[in-house]
Amino acid sequence: MANASAKRIANQNEVAVKTLKLGMVIPTVISLVLRFLFRRDSLPPSKGSLAIYVVTFFPAFFLSNYLVKIGTTRRDPTTGTLISYGEDLNQTGVTEWCFDILYVTWACQIGSGAFGEWFWWLYMVIPLYAVFKLWTSVISPMVLGRSGAVTPAADNPSDKETTSKRQDKLRKMCSLSILS
Repeated sequence: MANASAKRIANQNEVAVKTLKLGMVIPTVISLVLRFLFRRDSLPPSKGSLAIYVVTFFPAFFLSNYLVKIGTTRRDPTTGTLISYGEDLNQTGVTEWCFDILYVTWACQIGSGAFGEWFWWLYMVIPLYAVFKLWTSVISPMVLGRSGAVTPAADNPSDKETTSKRQDKLRKMCSLSILS
């Protein structure tokens, strides 16, 4: 069972690594093609446009290489058997945020090629989301205390704990044995 899970994660990681490698080239090419087709007056790109591209390319390059490094599977060269499937690139948390930053960067590259440099304002989603996460997970609980934080149970008081039929049966049997 564990071997099947490792093979599934390895296959998903191999697809993700291929996407990451293509993602570092394809958005740039698409941006240049769109610039050539729809915005010839912006060729060659201005110094400001190139500066924005370079400043956003380096974090994307770093994150892409990081994800490729942790997600690359290792196989035995002679037999092709799986040695290590790497880290699961579909996990939540930091890995998911890395992919989000890459996707926003790629969207801004393509969008700026098609619509203009104002499209880079979409990149502000990244620091705004970081501030939101920092506020909800660190600052708000410290300032407002734990009582100010909303718990999932407090959201809907009408929700009751659900139990399975087996748990109900065991609970009844225990209560009957206590009464006897």
